[in-house]
Amino acid sequence: MNVSLAKDLSVYQLVMGVQAPPKPLSLSPATLLSLVRAQIDLLIEQQIAATLWVKLPPDKIWQSELARYQSSVGASSLIYTCQIEESRKGEAGEDKGEERLNISSSPSSLSSNSVPVHLSPDSQMRRENFLMVLSPQFCSLILAHRPLKKRKNQTSGKVNTNKNQPLLIITTVEGRVIQQVLNGIQQAIAPESSSILPASFICPTVPQAALMNQLLAKQLLRQDEINRQIITGRTNKLEQQNQELHNKEQLKDEYLKNVCQELRIPLTHMKTALSLLNSPNLKPPQRQRYLQMLNTQCDQQNSLITGFLELVQLEQNLEGTTLELVRLSDIVPGVVSTYQPVAQEKGIMLAYTVPTELPSVWCVTGKLRQIVINLLHNSLKFTPNGGQVWVRARNQGDYVQLEFRDTGIGIAENEIPKIFDRFYRVRTAATEDYGGAGLGLTIVQQLLLRCGGSISVKSKLSEGSTFTVQLATVSNIPRAIATENEL
Repeated sequence: MNVSLAKDLSVYQLVMGVQAPPKPLSLSPATLLSLVRAQIDLLIEQQIAATLWVKLPPDKIWQSELARYQSSVGASSLIYTCQIEESRKGEAGEDKGEERLNISSSPSSLSSNSVPVHLSPDSQMRRENFLMVLSPQFCSLILAHRPLKKRKNQTSGKVNTNKNQPLLIITTVEGRVIQQVLNGIQQAIAPESSSILPASFICPTVPQAALMNQLLAKQLLRQDEINRQIITGRTNKLEQQNQELHNKEQLKDEYLKNVCQELRIPLTHMKTALSLLNSPNLKPPQRQRYLQMLNTQCDQQNSLITGFLELVQLEQNLEGTTLELVRLSDIVPGVVSTYQPVAQEKGIMLAYTVPTELPSVWCVTGKLRQIVINLLHNSLKFTPNGGQVWVRARNQGDYVQLEFRDTGIGIAENEIPKIFDRFYRVRTAATEDYGGAGLGLTIVQQLLLRCGGSISVKSKLSEGSTFTVQLATVSNIPRAIATENEL
C-alpha cells in the first residue's frame, strides 16, 4: 500500500480549526510518553482492534509501545506510520536536534500491518508528533506540537533552545475534532495513494463512560510512574552532585594540607639556621654555611608560593582560556638560546632540531613558551656536569612531536606515575634535593590537556629521561576548539 500526504497538511492546524478547539497545554515529553502508554494500556486491556495513525519520535522507547500493541492485538490492527522521505540539513529555523525529535521512521519491529505514510521534507508536520486511534467503539487523539524555536531574546540576549521549550500537547476524545483531522488527512492524500478506512466510518461522538474512567485511571497510573522516575532521577543526580562536592572538599582539604606541609619544610630549615647563627662559638665558615642555608630556603619558599599561585590561577581560568596556532620554530630556538649560558656553566652540551617546515600547532594562547621553558629547565637541572640535552621536533601525522631528551639522573620506574602530581619532587639520595616547587610538570600537563595535546615520559636511572609532548596541528582541531564552535 502506498500512501503520501500533501506537504501543507498540519494536524495541529486541523485541530485548532474546529469550533471551540481543545486548549493545548505546555507539557514535557515525559508527560507525552505517559499519555501514549496509558492509551496503549487501554487498547490492550480492552482488546480494541483499531486503526492507528502515528508520528512519534524514532527512539526505541516510543516505538516499543506500538510493537507492544501489535503483539497483543495481532493482525486485526493497522498502523499508519508517518515518516519524512529524506532529511534536510541547514534549513532556516531547523537544526540537527530538531530533525531527530521530529522525523519518524518505519520501525522494523512492527509487523506487515504497518503502512508507511510518506511526508515531504518540508511538510508542515515536521514539528508534530501524534497518536490517533480510530475504531467504532473508541476514538482518541494525542497531539504534540513544538513551536518554532525563538531566536535571540532582544532584552536578555539569551537563546531559547528547543531543549528548554515545552511541547504544546492536546489530548481529546471528541468525535467532532477527530473527524475533522481524519477528513483533513483523507483530503491531503495524494491522488495515486490507496484509500484509507471505509467511507462509511464515522467517529463516535463520545466514548463509553466506562472506557473513559479506565483511560483516566491508566493516565494517572502512568503519570505517577513517570513522576516517580523523574523524582528518582533527580534524587540520584542530587546524590551524585553531593558526592562530587564531598570529593572536591576532600581534595581541597588534602591539597591545602600538602601546601602547608610544603611551606613548613623551608620554614623549619630557616628557623634551625637562625638558632645556630646565635651561637657565640660559631666560626666564620659555619656562619657562612648557615647564611647560605637561609638564602637557599628563602628561594625555595618563594618558588613554592609562586608556583602555587600560578597553578591556582591556571586552574581557575583554564576553561576560559583560548587556543592559538603557533610555530615551534618561532619559540624553541629563543628558549634554547636563553638557557645556553646555564648549560655552558655546567658543561652540558645543549642542542635542538626544529625544522622550519613543521606545521603550526594548537596551544593555549601565550603558553607554549612556558611549556618549553619548564621541560628544558628540568632536563638541565637533573643532568650532571658534562651531560647532554637535546630538543627535537618532528611531524607525526596530525600531531607534532616535541622531545626533550637528556643524559641525567633518570627516574625510577615506580616514580614515573607520580611525577605529574602536585608538589612531587624527585630525590635520588637522602642528602640530595634539587629544589623547585614540584609544580612545573603539573602545570605543563594541565596546559596540554586543555589544547588537546599530551605528554609522556620514558626514563632509566643513571641513563637519562625523554619527555615527549604531542601537539595537535592545524589539520587536527582540538575538542576545546570544536566545543567553542558548537556553542
